[in-house]
Amino acid sequence: MKPEFASTPKLGFGCMRLPLTDPDDQKSIDIEHFKRMVDAFIEGGGTYFDTAFVYHEGASETALRRALVERYPRDAYTVATKCLAWAAPDAQTAKSNLPTSLERLGLDYVDFYLLHNVGGERTAKFDEYGMWDFALEAKERGLIRHVGFSMHDGADALDALLAAHPQMDFVQLQVNYLDWDDPVVEARRCMEVAQKHDVPVVIMEPARGGRLVELPERAADVLRAASPDASTASWAYRFCYNLPNVLTVLSGMSNLDQVRQNVADYQANRPFSPEEQRALDEAVETLRGMANVPCTNCRYCVKDCPQGVVIPTILGLINLELMTENRDFAKGLYSWQAAPGPASKCIACGACESMCPQGIDIIHQLEVAAERFE
Repeated sequence: MKPEFASTPKLGFGCMRLPLTDPDDQKSIDIEHFKRMVDAFIEGGGTYFDTAFVYHEGASETALRRALVERYPRDAYTVATKCLAWAAPDAQTAKSNLPTSLERLGLDYVDFYLLHNVGGERTAKFDEYGMWDFALEAKERGLIRHVGFSMHDGADALDALLAAHPQMDFVQLQVNYLDWDDPVVEARRCMEVAQKHDVPVVIMEPARGGRLVELPERAADVLRAASPDASTASWAYRFCYNLPNVLTVLSGMSNLDQVRQNVADYQANRPFSPEEQRALDEAVETLRGMANVPCTNCRYCVKDCPQGVVIPTILGLINLELMTENRDFAKGLYSWQAAPGPASKCIACGACESMCPQGIDIIHQLEVAAERFE
């Protein structure tokens, strides 16, 4: 771990799912409740706050100014925010995110600035708009302290990005015990790639969007038997806290009780005992056993697909629904992860099935996905 990051507490506050006064209005953040959450987090030793230009339609950054920046000295916290350049219509708009974010936050500089959701076809926009050089130049001007990027992509893509951009100070990755050996997410391999490049990792989705908190009973029972008093959330966070090369672990907290519970779990953190590790392994095996599409992400199926359907991603989301028993969660991920090539684009040509080493009935599975998620 780089010396400048060594003192960063391992629990970070993700400001993506803040409390609302009107559940139908993402901008209606409950500021007074949020202030109490910020206070409890800082009192518990936290310092790292993560937001983005697009969170709560821009209101997250403004709320963070009111709940944090206007109420605490600058050395009491660090702030991360992000630029979603691939969704911007042009380079000027993408580059205007930074001054807008600084104004909303009421800051002269941000501690961590991320190029948001790089990977796949989205990377081309960051390249086309010159965002890598833009962020590094802003760092030289003192507007940014540390430059990095977030991504939802595989280890090979991460390796290529870090090789192409060795100036990156950190990277933000999806890591949790369910995705650790997942053939699509490749969390373990991604962590190994980051360590190879000596780039520390901010972990996002440690509880898989809350799904590792709301486990199916057959998996939760395994963990309860090993540690009756531990919350299911604590298992997810402890897994991440104790990995090497971790800068911080983000928790998208939505109310004061969640903050207090996460702070207490963090303060009580310790590595898993051998018995606990066996229980976690058994719980993961139980969850994996609930999946029934044997995709290994070999990607042979996508090479000759005339429609560009993102087959491994879609099959992984079918399995995720089975493992979490939560269709709405999988459907929400599908809405953007499958956007480059949704299941409904399949023309049933059969090219994918002829190439699949596992003999998966891909055409049928894509029909299932289109029916469930689109």
